[in-house]
Amino acid sequence: MNCSHVNFEMNRRDFFGRFGLGLGGAALGTLLNPLSATATGATGSPVADPFRGVLDATHFAPKAKRIIYLFMSGGPSQLDLFDPKPELVRRTGEDLPASVRMGQRLTGMSANQATLPMAGSIFKFAQHGQSGGWISELLPWTAKMADDLCIVKSLHTEAINHDPAITFFQTGHQIAGRPSFGAWLSYGLGSANQNLPCFVVLISKQRIDQPLYSRLWGNGFLPSIHQGVQFRSGREPVLYLQNPDGESAGSRRKMLDRLAELSSLQFEDLGDPEINARVAQYEMAYRMQTSVPEAMDVSGEPASVYELYGSESRDPGTFAANCLLARRLAERNVRFIQLYHPGWDHHGGLPNGIRRQCKDIDQAAYALVTDLKQRGLLDETLVVWGGEFGRTSYSQGRLTPTDYGRDHHPRCFSIWMAGAGIKAGTSYGSTDEFGYSVAENPVHVHDLQATLLHQLGIDHERLTFKYQGRRYRLTDVHGHVVQSVLA
Repeated sequence: MNCSHVNFEMNRRDFFGRFGLGLGGAALGTLLNPLSATATGATGSPVADPFRGVLDATHFAPKAKRIIYLFMSGGPSQLDLFDPKPELVRRTGEDLPASVRMGQRLTGMSANQATLPMAGSIFKFAQHGQSGGWISELLPWTAKMADDLCIVKSLHTEAINHDPAITFFQTGHQIAGRPSFGAWLSYGLGSANQNLPCFVVLISKQRIDQPLYSRLWGNGFLPSIHQGVQFRSGREPVLYLQNPDGESAGSRRKMLDRLAELSSLQFEDLGDPEINARVAQYEMAYRMQTSVPEAMDVSGEPASVYELYGSESRDPGTFAANCLLARRLAERNVRFIQLYHPGWDHHGGLPNGIRRQCKDIDQAAYALVTDLKQRGLLDETLVVWGGEFGRTSYSQGRLTPTDYGRDHHPRCFSIWMAGAGIKAGTSYGSTDEFGYSVAENPVHVHDLQATLLHQLGIDHERLTFKYQGRRYRLTDVHGHVVQSVLA
């Protein structure tokens, strides 16, 4: 679908039809049919609701209604979690053969090392479930759901440093400024719940060791209503959402109505679609004043749920608590839910560091998949776990029998997916005996993005936006759906 500003180019009558009726009109429209009055025509004809996606219908029948993306910021070590290498263990301490490295560039953090000693994992691996998936002893809870997972071991990327690598995963390009994945979904499919954002971001509070910029969930050159909204722990999940002291809901309503009238006059003069986008955001914020507290209120969750997610799920802002919130948001039809859990950048002291990280995420990730499955939501929710790149098979810094570090490694790494038409209990792709390069079935970042969009019913080549004379898409000019991982 080739569209640009069709969501916001509405005339004055359309504008007042959407924004000038006040709270009563908005409530009536929601009660009658929250989506029927929000269709955007494929011809680009103006319509009333800017929260409707540009696609009249998906390109084909979707398997997924939403994505929960568990992003492990920093780059988890695939060699210590999902990709065992007995030969690497056997040859620990030997220098990495030049025939394996083949001149690949290294980061500045290990490029000047006199040697690159290979470091086999000190952690034990075992096969689990009927599928026999190989999973490290660090992830005993994840091992319990081996038959629900598709573990991709042959992912590869182009970036070797964190910021461009994370930006590449989130936006399809290493240079900042393009729309994020969730923004593309909001633009294409619109919101399934008009009282909550289409795209929500949750960040683990206790592991922020590197910056996570808001542009990672930004709208780029798409209209601003498509940007992600960060929900925080504490009394104010969304900053500046609540009315200030002395301001009533009624006065807020009147203020928004008058603002809509003034904005419509400004739009007639300037024709800038962002004017209408801002008013749409004000209206969403008004509705969120009641919907967000309800969604974030976990006080009614039974003890069995906290037992499933683990004790940390009672501590707002932890990964476990955010996983529980992700399930609640999925129940409320939020389309893209992004959890960031930083702290995986283990250049040194990897064994202790990765033990800590796995303790943070293992039970909670298992609980999320299990909870969705028990509630009948996993079949329509695609869960993804992974980071921006992997870690090297050689040690950065000093190697001892109990300690080592690993540098950034974009040439091969592992992720897992579950639910929504993904082939469960499978492993896809493989790496060489040293875990240095892809040996079979490579999966590029754009291939992964194309596959995720496919499960949502979107042809990644057909969801585009014209900007500065060119039609852009999430997967840029690359990407193929990985049919072998689909059920």
